[in-house]
Amino acid sequence: MRDGANWSDARRRRASMREVAELANVAISSVSRVLSGHPDVSSDMRERVLEAVAQLEYEPDFLAQSLRRGATLSVGWVIGDISNPLMAAITSGAESVLRGAGYSMLLMNSENDPDLDAAHIRFFQTRRVDGMILSLASERRPSTLEVLSHVDVPIVVVDREVPEHLHASVVRNDHRPGIRAAVEHLVDLGHRRIALITGALDLWPVRERIAGMHEALAGRGITDETITLTGSLSAEHGEAATEEILRMDPRPTAIIAGGNQVLAGCVRALTRHGVSIPGDMSFVTCDEVALSELHTPPIASVGRDTVALGRIAAELLLKRLTGVSEPEMVILPTTFTARASCAPPAAGSR
Repeated sequence: MRDGANWSDARRRRASMREVAELANVAISSVSRVLSGHPDVSSDMRERVLEAVAQLEYEPDFLAQSLRRGATLSVGWVIGDISNPLMAAITSGAESVLRGAGYSMLLMNSENDPDLDAAHIRFFQTRRVDGMILSLASERRPSTLEVLSHVDVPIVVVDREVPEHLHASVVRNDHRPGIRAAVEHLVDLGHRRIALITGALDLWPVRERIAGMHEALAGRGITDETITLTGSLSAEHGEAATEEILRMDPRPTAIIAGGNQVLAGCVRALTRHGVSIPGDMSFVTCDEVALSELHTPPIASVGRDTVALGRIAAELLLKRLTGVSEPEMVILPTTFTARASCAPPAAGSR
């Protein structure tokens, strides 16, 4: 690569793609492929081009590109609940990839209302976005599936399950191993009455976590005494369900919060009633957030890489936008981290 010091004149004006190509010692087409996020680019070439872009402070003319391609260089993102820190991390991962490829992200929040999913998808159609990434409030709502059947741009679905005829690419987590390991940990400590507080059954993660819990007990060959309380993935449901658990007789000796917002409601109710963790109740949460580690004691958790979830969603969409016609599925792992919030149940509650 030529010395960046020789390019001071180019920096004083808007650099061209040709200058980027010359500085990186690659073809102009290679620069275009890197900047458009094309998957068939070597890591060495990508690094050289991006270094040249940085040195020249190159700013692609996205309007001109849009006119040439007949595209808007925009992606619609439908998010179930923007107030959820988990969703913020996923969105951040996707936006960074899309921005690097020259796409802007248009975000619409469904506020956990499935009816808004369909409305947002219709809106993005009118805006003629080039593709959509969807983290739906409900993956089974007929109105949403009907609208999606008429969408004519590439779709990527995040941690949801939709019918194959929609030809959507999918990135989701394998929730069963993480929850299975959490339940096995509790069982090894002596727990049998385990309560899972989770969302509605029209969400992939909810169904998989429930299945993983039952698999853990079946695998150990013990009687399944677990309790599942479904509702919304909200602090309000976490608090109300915890109140219900504390009224049970006999009551569960361990609680698993099936989401980071559920976690906040559970902790609120347990604290209000003076329930000691783990002396009176062992506790596990799904999805790592600051509260998990900052709580006293730190809370055991089933974690996943949420930024990677968003990043891969964007990469899958870019592949479809650059010519890969067949939808793909990527499965990411979940892992369990044991912490001091879990202990053997009190002698009188076994």
